[in-house]
Amino acid sequence: MPTNFTIAQNHRDSLKVDLPQAVRELVDTLGPTLVAAAAGIKDRKAPGEWIAGTRVVRDAAVERRLRLAHRALTAITAHDGPGVARSWFLGGNPLLGESTPISAIREDRDVEVVRAIDAQVNDDWTG
Repeated sequence: MPTNFTIAQNHRDSLKVDLPQAVRELVDTLGPTLVAAAAGIKDRKAPGEWIAGTRVVRDAAVERRLRLAHRALTAITAHDGPGVARSWFLGGNPLLGESTPISAIREDRDVEVVRAIDAQVNDDWTG
């Protein structure tokens, strides 16, 4: 990872990735069930359909959650690798009140999630 990594650059970079590709990267690391959970939907088949183009994300809140999850995935994978990124999504996080990032993303706690991403990639847990 470049030493000048910033959350702002991570955000800009994430906007360049089309949504089906972002979902594919999420599914490759987390699986469709966890991606659906982060998006706040019950249908675990939806991520595969989004990737295939047989279904379109029409809900802006779902797209926002997917993009935030993708930002987290790319930042943490670049810093720590895909295994740590998967663990990060599934484990309780002190900056999220010990909630998992999957839950925090689903609950639209975007500011807290971005702080948790920043803490992970910049090794700054002061909150």
